[in-house]
Amino acid sequence: MKRRHNMPFGAEYREDGSIRFRLWAPAARRVEISIEKAKASKPIPLDRSDQGWFELTTDAAKPGSLYRYRIDGEQEVPDPASRFQPRDVHGPSEVIDPMAFDWKDETWRGRSWNEAVIYELHVGAFTQPGTFSAAKERLDYLAELGVTAIELMPVSDFPGLRNWGYDGVLPFAPDSTYGRPEELKELVQAAHARGIMVLLDVVYNHFGPEGNYLGAYAPQFFTDRHKTPWGNGINFDGPESRVVRDFFIHNALYWLTEYHLDGLRLDAVHAILDDSTPDILAELATTVRNTVAPDRQIHLILENERNQSIRLRRTAQCEPRAYDAQWNDDIHHALHVLITSEKDGYYSDYADRPLDRFGRCLVGGFAYQGEMSLYNNGRPRGESTEGLPPTAFVSFLQNHDQIGNRAFGERIVTIADPRAVRAAAEILLLAPSPPLLFMGEEFGTETPFLFFCDFEKDLAAAVTAGRRNEFVRFARFNDPVARKGIPDPNAEATYEASRLHWNVIDQPPNQDWLRFYRQLITLRHQCIVPRLSSSCEIRASYTASDGRGLTAQWEFPDYSKLSLLANLATAPLSAVMPTDCPIIYSSKDVKEKEFKQGTLPPWSVVWFLKS
Repeated sequence: MKRRHNMPFGAEYREDGSIRFRLWAPAARRVEISIEKAKASKPIPLDRSDQGWFELTTDAAKPGSLYRYRIDGEQEVPDPASRFQPRDVHGPSEVIDPMAFDWKDETWRGRSWNEAVIYELHVGAFTQPGTFSAAKERLDYLAELGVTAIELMPVSDFPGLRNWGYDGVLPFAPDSTYGRPEELKELVQAAHARGIMVLLDVVYNHFGPEGNYLGAYAPQFFTDRHKTPWGNGINFDGPESRVVRDFFIHNALYWLTEYHLDGLRLDAVHAILDDSTPDILAELATTVRNTVAPDRQIHLILENERNQSIRLRRTAQCEPRAYDAQWNDDIHHALHVLITSEKDGYYSDYADRPLDRFGRCLVGGFAYQGEMSLYNNGRPRGESTEGLPPTAFVSFLQNHDQIGNRAFGERIVTIADPRAVRAAAEILLLAPSPPLLFMGEEFGTETPFLFFCDFEKDLAAAVTAGRRNEFVRFARFNDPVARKGIPDPNAEATYEASRLHWNVIDQPPNQDWLRFYRQLITLRHQCIVPRLSSSCEIRASYTASDGRGLTAQWEFPDYSKLSLLANLATAPLSAVMPTDCPIIYSSKDVKEKEFKQGTLPPWSVVWFLKS
């Protein structure tokens, strides 16, 4: 089977063997194309058409040809819609024929979102080689773990040899440090063969600070009417914004069709500023739902600090109107405060009543549903989640942000009581909301995940200083001398320290963690997932007592009832066991005799299920 997304820009291979090049350059007077090792020794001019477009169809290039656009006879730039950059962001683009890849997963239609157990990974740090091919070799392990979806941190071409991926500048090109386009396709195909979905993190809120040439010939891509943490906003709603919107909408369609991905996670959409109706997020979701084959299961996930429930609304059949789910930072923050007692920075919003906030997240999605947020200068945050199912909220104990945004990238097992970490996992992996694991979490790795990048010299120095100054609001780093001890993001050693050490997986403590996670995930697939098919009708409630005792209940349309009883503190707790529900799971420290007498040991969890 062949797959290709036809784009109105970039280099498109035609059936007659010619290549069509098309570039939007409204600020340019003249655009030419330079093709390496082409028969023509001089750059070939593109024809100018209306509304700033330049176009050329030629047989001087072929798949594998390297090319650049030359703007006004001076600056040479890569194709902003490049499918591959073999020499990084400043180098030439390569003509790719997507029809050259022979797909063998024609029967794959995806999996239900209700079945999602998500495993987030950074391709470079996941294995020692740090490639798509090396990640493919770990798929059997992930399938045995019970993972049903891998979520790749952004892979679009970024400057240098290492990056989290959020500084990408060529959003259609998989980064060459990870491998070629066909190697990413092989990873996707191999995942599908094992019943694993592949989701991709995409960045539509900004371009990275190095290697973005759009401002030189298409400044209309940006606007000073909107300001973001990275500077001027992307022009989604001003004059000439139609092309800009199409660029990103086609990017989403490209990954979902040409790479046969099962979904996208849109990074930090609260930083996408758009006053038009429909805004870009609404239009993108509608276009994806109306364009991708209706028999495929496609999932769209948001990161959104605004907690905008309206983007997660369901149809009468409980199908997503636009987006399937949102990463639920609230549940992480409340749980983190509970098990670490940390209250600096954004954790300050959860310092009061963390157990109550955690309970609200478990049964209702967001902790903040319109309440005032002190961390956000007293502004209201969030919207009511009434009518939304638990599957609209992705839960996690760790992810790239919550580890990597720590100064030293510490894993939760190095800063919290292991009993508390186990209790947290026991809750999140068996609660109805889809859980997300961050690579290595399942075997209790202590390998840090630090912030790393590889910028040119002057920018590198500025990024290092900026990174260290981010921690001024944390008491531990008020002193400038203390901040200098924070690892340099641009140092290669910082990246190397973040690579997973798979050799520890055979050591007893790590084996214990892995067995523990496998047990919970297996139980989730057996007992929880089958009850989520009509999840919009779930009734749920919780009770928090004494700052440490938590009970929660979910009643499903099939009249089954899931109940949680947890002690999230360091002292034993008097507890009342439900009389109408059998136990399906209990922490290893829970002893039957003491429990029947009404005592729950510290950091322990019991789950009940009445069928």
